[in-house]
Amino acid sequence: MPEPAVAHASSAPPPSAGATFTISELAREFDLTTRAIRFYEDCGLISPQRRGRNRVYTARDRTRLKLTLRGKRLGLTLAEVKELVDMYESPRDTQPQLKKFLVVLAAHREQLEQQLADLHATLDEVRTHEKEARRLLAAGERKKS
Repeated sequence: MPEPAVAHASSAPPPSAGATFTISELAREFDLTTRAIRFYEDCGLISPQRRGRNRVYTARDRTRLKLTLRGKRLGLTLAEVKELVDMYESPRDTQPQLKKFLVVLAAHREQLEQQLADLHATLDEVRTHEKEARRLLAAGERKKS
């Protein structure tokens, strides 16, 4: 995912290239649980080094985590996020990445627009049922009087 295309997940200054982070530090920075970070690791989105039993995350892992969270906020699936994040690290030519990003965003927008149309239809149906229930209640009250 191109950096400028999505809102920032964290307002922290970018780390130096050789910086490393613990799982707790990343969890705190991105307001995640350590379990969530391990899940992203299991999905192949990040791949920390190991020092004994401890995970050591690099600036690359931090960036991939930040991009993952941006993609999630856009409503992308983790598979879509992984594909885009993997492309982010590929050759310097960002054209294929941007084209893929646009395709993914268009499909997601289409899905959201369909969900919105479905919600509007459901709301109209609920309003119709509410109106009918009120009419029946009013008719029942008039019969009692």
